[in-house]
Amino acid sequence: MTTALSRRHLLTAALATGAAVPLGVARGAAAAPGQARITLPKPTGPYRVGTVALHLVDRSRRRELMASIWYPAARDTRRHPVAPWMPDASWHALVAAIGMATDAAAPLTAGRVGAPVLRSRDRFPVVLYSHGNGSCRAETTIVVQELTSHGYVVVTVDHTDDGFSEFPDGRVTVPTENSFTPWDYARDMTFVLDRLEDLAAGRNPDAEHRPLPAGLGAALDLRRIGMFGWSKGATSTALVMNVDRRVRAGIGFDGEMQSQPPVTGIDRPFLVMSAEFPRATEESVARFWSLLRGWRLNLQACGAAHGSYNDQQWLIPQLAELTDLSDEELAGWVGTLKPSRAVRIQQAYPLAFFDLHLRHRGHLLDGPSPAFPEVHFIP
Repeated sequence: MTTALSRRHLLTAALATGAAVPLGVARGAAAAPGQARITLPKPTGPYRVGTVALHLVDRSRRRELMASIWYPAARDTRRHPVAPWMPDASWHALVAAIGMATDAAAPLTAGRVGAPVLRSRDRFPVVLYSHGNGSCRAETTIVVQELTSHGYVVVTVDHTDDGFSEFPDGRVTVPTENSFTPWDYARDMTFVLDRLEDLAAGRNPDAEHRPLPAGLGAALDLRRIGMFGWSKGATSTALVMNVDRRVRAGIGFDGEMQSQPPVTGIDRPFLVMSAEFPRATEESVARFWSLLRGWRLNLQACGAAHGSYNDQQWLIPQLAELTDLSDEELAGWVGTLKPSRAVRIQQAYPLAFFDLHLRHRGHLLDGPSPAFPEVHFIP
């Protein structure tokens, strides 16, 4: 049976056609008449969601990145456009790459582009996200907008040339044959952390100095920073915590934790959410677990596949209804965990973790919950 991970590796190789592919761009376009549009679940928090994209250039590495900042927004957001999961050009490149022959439009998020920042006496904790191999920064939008709706600023980053991204000049980049290690990901993330410090100091880090929502920098509480990642991004999260103490707490979504040099000990809180790479069978994860010296917790959802902690668990079944994806192939993507239950797990557990360690509140992680019978605490 084809798994999501092996499919991803095959597609990355198939897409190794160069760093940039010029494609037509339609930003946030409405679905055409008769065109299907798949959906995302709504976040549950009390705050509206704003989002803005940043084009960042790391001149020391001759590298450019796209990032998105998601933030609690003021109540009046109606005049601001709804953000798509991805722009149309990069969305269709991604859908074609994973073998889904469909012209369905990208889902719409809960985010409003450039909406006013919510004014608050307190700054908001900041959480960074690092994506998986050959993917994109949108892949955990369910988690991202859930955190934002509960009062976090979340920064998602595309690892250029190891995923799908789109730049302000219309270039769409896809995975290449170049070798990108978790350490390359980690260097991207520490660079972004530096740019967030610029933003908090009142400077605009965007390469084109495009306008940013007023008060965005002032909303960042850089004394309370967390990070999470999926697959290779999980390893990236651990590596960033190895080298940068600005990150106070981290989550790894089913990462193999393989890198050279390898991850080392961490004395700050870390949550391991396992699926296809549990400690019992993945030596690198077992080794990483043994090196954790601070608060630690290992959770595993029964029936979870590698991608069950990101958006594919919700989106792939919808795409399957529009394509010729077989039941066996669908099971390879999403396992046996029901999408609706996966969404509740994605919304509840990352929020509970960051609430506990960045806000010092909450009890969901104290032990197994009858509200989540699928979630097992691994001793």
